[in-house]
Amino acid sequence: MELLDIFKIAGAILALAIAIIGHEIMHGWVAYMYGDSTAKNAGRLTINPLSHIDLVGTIIVPAALYFLPLLMGSGGGFLFGWAKPVPIDMYKVIQRGGYNAAIQVDLAGIVYNFTLGAFVAIGLTAMSAPTSADSLFYIFFYIFIYQLLIINIVLGVFNLLPIPQFDGGHFLMHLALKYKINSIAEFYYKYDRYGMIIVLVLLMTPLSQYVLFMPVQFIISLLLS
Repeated sequence: MELLDIFKIAGAILALAIAIIGHEIMHGWVAYMYGDSTAKNAGRLTINPLSHIDLVGTIIVPAALYFLPLLMGSGGGFLFGWAKPVPIDMYKVIQRGGYNAAIQVDLAGIVYNFTLGAFVAIGLTAMSAPTSADSLFYIFFYIFIYQLLIINIVLGVFNLLPIPQFDGGHFLMHLALKYKINSIAEFYYKYDRYGMIIVLVLLMTPLSQYVLFMPVQFIISLLLS
């Protein structure tokens, strides 16, 4: 394995950690602002990565998505995953701030990812592409920043998808409850447990190109332009 490959893997892992840990902390922090200290009491409002590791989302899925294409000779794949969801007592949040507060909790992680991605894009456009004459630190830092942009936008778009059990689904459910569209809310209550299956099917099929990667490419191109 060449040094550049090591830089790419290390940069992607670091970028993924920053993206997914910050995403989850923001959910818990906004809930805490509305009187729910569940995440804080569970020690989840911390940047310690060990507190946020999810076996499937943080280890198995990222490793499979990155290394399987590599083993099949098609080059390294992309790194994507999620952290263990922070515990939130949504009843307390709604009791304190209504469904608008619940919606803010739902969207907090997405806002974090898009905001960080936008700032990273600004920094990236001010940097020049590294050459062999540049220091190893600059080469690694450029790769890391680029990975941070991609992963944050991927997470932002992914979490906007209206999938049960994930942020987009929670947002639509609370929006439906706010406007008393009970049929939509009941749908998400009923199929919440199937969210992970839907995600895995989405990531492993060509559907991901249309609902995930094409929007990601469009947003990244827009930010870098």
